[in-house]
Amino acid sequence: MLMWLSAQLVSFDTGFAVFQYLTLRGILAAFTALVISMVVGPFVIERLNRLQIGQTIRAEGPQSHLEKAGTPTMGGALILCTVLGSTLLWADLYSRYVWVALLTTVAFGTIGWVDDYRKVIRKDTRGLPARWKYFWQSLCAFGVTLYLFDTALVPEETTLYVPFFKDVALSMGWLFVPFSYFVVVGSSNAVNLTDGLDGLAILPTVMVATGLGVIAYLTGHIEFADYLNIAYLPGTGELVVFCGAIAGAGLGFLWFNTYPAMIFMGDVGALALGAALGVVAVMTRHEIVLFIMGGIFVLETVSVIIQVTSFKLTGNRVFRMAPIHHHFELKGWPEPRVIVRFWIITVMLVLFGLATLKLR
Repeated sequence: MLMWLSAQLVSFDTGFAVFQYLTLRGILAAFTALVISMVVGPFVIERLNRLQIGQTIRAEGPQSHLEKAGTPTMGGALILCTVLGSTLLWADLYSRYVWVALLTTVAFGTIGWVDDYRKVIRKDTRGLPARWKYFWQSLCAFGVTLYLFDTALVPEETTLYVPFFKDVALSMGWLFVPFSYFVVVGSSNAVNLTDGLDGLAILPTVMVATGLGVIAYLTGHIEFADYLNIAYLPGTGELVVFCGAIAGAGLGFLWFNTYPAMIFMGDVGALALGAALGVVAVMTRHEIVLFIMGGIFVLETVSVIIQVTSFKLTGNRVFRMAPIHHHFELKGWPEPRVIVRFWIITVMLVLFGLATLKLR
């Protein structure tokens, strides 16, 4: 919106042309989202407290979590509104990539909101039944990936690129749709599984979104893409604004979500942010790099799969509790130690993921 307005004002003062620069708009989107989150956050927390929209804690979980019962949840709605508002302000609204990212985020956020609503408001501990949650996630993900496949303008948009190998590029054809589906749905649920400790999921999300923003800028810039020998995808650079908005909104939310948390984001935030990361990775053709940078999310998901499989096949548990962050808690690690160490690992993985752009 403001990009369009600045373009109209250039005829009056050429200084307004500065707002056409993608990097500046990405920074401004992050700053706008951060400020909105920090200003509006206290009012949201107070409102949720007044409505008694508090977190329910499982009795079988770590005992230290019982004191968190009643902490306001569904704060992810604040993140979503902030990301949407900031992106709409600073992004080029003629970009189909921006709209795909926004609509995917809203769709998965709606699924999470229904799940949270049933748990918190209607006091249904099951929330949205798993089969229905996966049905709606699948419907949204297939819709998005089919659209991306159908509107692909160049072969690179449906090609799988493998890090570390300069000449490994696999033309996927129709396989693009199921592969991208698993990336979006898997990423959404992986972030949701990670969201179990104060700030554990949101800062890795910020870091991965920042990394994807860098990748989006490079893939959308013909000279940088050629220099790094990565696919040039015209228009993907506009996703820098979207990723910047996620980073800013996430940092603003972390101000209130850091240990001890004043608010939780709930499924409405976790499912939406995970899907957002997944769909950006798909559009920039860096799905494998997403798996690297989001290694903590992958670890949390794999730990649940291992735990469930082992228990069903042998009756034994591999971990004291899954997802794996609870395993470390039950081993005696204080919650802040688990959180910060997972953050440190994510920093290293994001840097390693970005390094793969050159290591080819």
